[in-house]
Amino acid sequence: MGKRLFYKKGISGVITAVIMIALVMAAITIVWAIVNKTIRGQMEGAESCFGNYNKVTINEMYTCYDLIEDRVHFSLNIGDIDVDEVIVSISSAGSTNSYTLTNEDGTIEGLGNYPTPDFGNDYIKLPTKNAGKTYIASGFDSESDLIKIAPVIGGQQCEVSDTLSGIENCLLS
Repeated sequence: MGKRLFYKKGISGVITAVIMIALVMAAITIVWAIVNKTIRGQMEGAESCFGNYNKVTINEMYTCYDLIEDRVHFSLNIGDIDVDEVIVSISSAGSTNSYTLTNEDGTIEGLGNYPTPDFGNDYIKLPTKNAGKTYIASGFDSESDLIKIAPVIGGQQCEVSDTLSGIENCLLS
């Protein structure tokens, strides 16, 4: 029998380098697609709130605390902006009441329309664009000392847009 010669064949260095470069490029593409999607999703949420600071405010002139009735009168102003909701948080010593005002008529427990509230039966709605409205909140055990409002725009809750501390007595204003 004759000798069989086996020739060992290997992958050349050039082909190995090309395959490694292709694998690295594929990995970079996958990572970039994931990172880009995540960043784009966060940016879209932030864009709805960007530049809208100071367009949803508390009107201090019509905001006060009624010591006799233990109620807070607060007035919201909405500027040239489309707002889905406004979250109002009113704090007093040891407690905080939050209300979500929307663009649709609805009843909100403890909240009524100014000047004659019918708590629980009033239809509460946000002011329209470039308008303001006053509300009365009840159910406070002590004098309220802080109001914060945060708009919801495009389904995204924005940062607090206005704060009022040191709420005046309605009898003094």
